[in-house]
Amino acid sequence: MLKKIIFSLVIALSLISPAYADSYQFRANHNPDGIGKFYMGREIAQVMGHQGASWLERSPREKEEQPQKVIDSLKLKSSDAVADIGAGTGYFSFRIAPSVNKVYAVDIQPEMIEILTLLKAEKNNLNVEPILSTNTSPNLPTVGIDLALMVDAYHEFDYPQEMMKGIVKALKPNGRVALVEYKAENPFIAIKPLHKMTTRQVIREMQAVGLDLQETRGDISQQHLLIFTKSPNLKS
Repeated sequence: MLKKIIFSLVIALSLISPAYADSYQFRANHNPDGIGKFYMGREIAQVMGHQGASWLERSPREKEEQPQKVIDSLKLKSSDAVADIGAGTGYFSFRIAPSVNKVYAVDIQPEMIEILTLLKAEKNNLNVEPILSTNTSPNLPTVGIDLALMVDAYHEFDYPQEMMKGIVKALKPNGRVALVEYKAENPFIAIKPLHKMTTRQVIREMQAVGLDLQETRGDISQQHLLIFTKSPNLKS
């Protein structure tokens, strides 16, 4: 019996691709706010469900997250195509839209896409395009975006490596990636630990997919804003 069990385990392990085995670990004992899946030492957080959509539109968010300061820091151009990944209700998408040519509002939850579509119609918006992603692909046009923005979203990606590789493929040659995450370095920020990240961890994970840090904004009270570009050594 023991030999059969060992044989079955060997077969099962052989079916896991080497890349997948190297990227992720799974633990039975883990934070209840996480999914028990770890990437580069970080436990991936549970996705905030569409039931919490109203929280994304809460009025205190203006003070807590300073969205206009974030947008101003991005130095957007009128010709830009921007992907707001993990867009949720489009809190940032619709604020960015007047300043750019196109916004791809990407989310993994069909219910969020429905909300985005409804709000797009209500606002009579013409340049925000809701896109349903998968957990491994943002479903963006190849070499089609100038900026990929992720606000409080990246830490929830089930497959961060695969998603980021898809995002990198979607970047134009001089495209940028901007991540906004609550500061894990500050224990007094009242956000659950798995929903915060350190600058060091973000940089480490972006380097793994061929992105180099270009700029850091530390003047947003509770969050990091980190901007990356493709490494010169990145193979297309």
